[in-house]
Amino acid sequence: MNMIIELSVALVAIAFAILVFFLIKTLQSAKESLDKVSQTLVEVQKTMDELTYEVKTTVRHANEITADVQNKIQKIDPVIDSVKNLGEVMNELTLTVKQVSVTVIERYRKSHELREKRKGVSIKEAPLTPAEERTVNSYDAVNNEKAPGKIAAVLKSVDVAATLWKKFRH
Repeated sequence: MNMIIELSVALVAIAFAILVFFLIKTLQSAKESLDKVSQTLVEVQKTMDELTYEVKTTVRHANEITADVQNKIQKIDPVIDSVKNLGEVMNELTLTVKQVSVTVIERYRKSHELREKRKGVSIKEAPLTPAEERTVNSYDAVNNEKAPGKIAAVLKSVDVAATLWKKFRH
């Protein structure tokens, strides 16, 4: 029986030695894996530090560009306001010139009709288009000896401007 106990103890000792051997192998493998993970984390940290620096630099540049753009926009704002105001003035000027032209043409037309009625001549021609009427009226005003020189010059200028505008639009 002693021998069985001795063999059992020896067997337990051998099994324990084998168990310790495989446990050491497993722990060494785990240690190598942890070393690799640690090394990877160090590399990731270095990469993150580099990226952080680059991101901060990019953000600074973006802020500088934004400030520059805002500065330029503030400088352009008065120009845009001036262009807007110029457009409004030109619109008002165009409307005023149009109203004056219509008024002058109507006055000339009425005076021309009154003169024709006084002479006893009635006009029974087909009505003219507004552009044709302006042309006829302006030529009549220029060639009419009774019309003052300034009015004739203005009417001629308006006619030329209307003709140029019509050509420009087409």
